[in-house]
Amino acid sequence: MTIHPETRVGHVHLKVADLDRAIAFYSGILGFEVTQRYGPQAAFLSAGGYHHHIGLNTWESRGATPPPPGHTGLYHTAFLFPDRKSLAQVLKRLVEAGWPLDGASDHGVSEALYLTDPDGNGVELYRDRPEAEWPRNADGSLSMTSGRLDVRALLAEA
Repeated sequence: MTIHPETRVGHVHLKVADLDRAIAFYSGILGFEVTQRYGPQAAFLSAGGYHHHIGLNTWESRGATPPPPGHTGLYHTAFLFPDRKSLAQVLKRLVEAGWPLDGASDHGVSEALYLTDPDGNGVELYRDRPEAEWPRNADGSLSMTSGRLDVRALLAEA
């Protein structure tokens, strides 16, 4: 048996050390809108008016530090942008905020920016290419790559 093909990840809920700092990143820099706030302990953010794509809370993590390297946990959350221009616009906001990138890759099927949020969580911001443009092997199977993304060319589209 396989999962229904229309199943999607609905939202990610992150434990954060400082709610206001996390909101400043996810809303102030990335551009998600705060849809609900529960005092100083939790907030929900979304794109396009959905009830929430991101939950943030300090219920068990207020003032905490990120887990050390070499431990299990979330590798990164990935946010899919509808097109290259939208990805370029968020890149421009990151540059203007002085927020560093950890990497940028062209995967053939997608273009991705990698960074770390204020709590040490990995974040991927990406856009998919149309499926007709995905690289394929001779047998038709997918052939994803991990090449260099031209960040300056992307930024020029903002």
